[in-house]
Amino acid sequence: MIFESHAHYDDKQFDPDREELLSSMEEHGIERIINVGSDFASCKHTLELTKQYAFVYGALGIHPSDIADLNEETYEWLRENARLPKVVAIGEIGLDYYWEKEPEVQSRQRYWFCRQMELARELALPVIIHSRDAAEDTMQLMKGIHAEQIPGVIHCFSYSPELAQEYVKMGYYIGIGGVVTFKNSRKLKETAANVPLERILLETDCPYLAPEPNRGKRNSSLNLPYVAKEIAALRGITEEEVIETTRKNALRLFAKVGI
Repeated sequence: MIFESHAHYDDKQFDPDREELLSSMEEHGIERIINVGSDFASCKHTLELTKQYAFVYGALGIHPSDIADLNEETYEWLRENARLPKVVAIGEIGLDYYWEKEPEVQSRQRYWFCRQMELARELALPVIIHSRDAAEDTMQLMKGIHAEQIPGVIHCFSYSPELAQEYVKMGYYIGIGGVVTFKNSRKLKETAANVPLERILLETDCPYLAPEPNRGKRNSSLNLPYVAKEIAALRGITEEEVIETTRKNALRLFAKVGI
């Protein structure tokens, strides 16, 4: 059974068939799903999904592109609701300089990244980190707040294999999804082949980033076997070993899932 470590089933792209799709997961080998908040509205929707589906767990956090949603009131809401039994992580948090070039906004991203990292430390929860075009600042910030004391995953990893190994040394997991199946994803393929398997998580980031042969279509957890197959081929092992090891990894990181 596959553990889906990063999905966005609150997204409006799933409005036409969300219930039908999620209800089909078990029969297709998807055991557990973590639905990850990105803005305040999606965090609220995530909580509703955790109530509706026994196998869906939640992560609450504000994506760097949505920090306009963050103030002391919404931060307190995150603190209160992250204590709920089926909320298993703080995320998706981090830095994104791809969309935002203004130094002042980047500074606010760093501020709220730190605040949400500290919230995870306070609540003894792992973090789900988004980092795009911000490799140096992400690493410097994490070292500055001793992120090695806060377990987590670097979601949708897109940097060099060498940087992946640095994150692994800090105790972090590497989230790998559909991009690893793309022909031009040389760096990610190298990362998937060489990072310890015990530090890899399977994820989709659905509805985005569907793997080959469904690239360009709406993604879902049903595509995760394609990701496992590619990782297995890159490492010269079986798909079953990839699925079982990454499942154990996710259960280790998201400890509240097993309670």
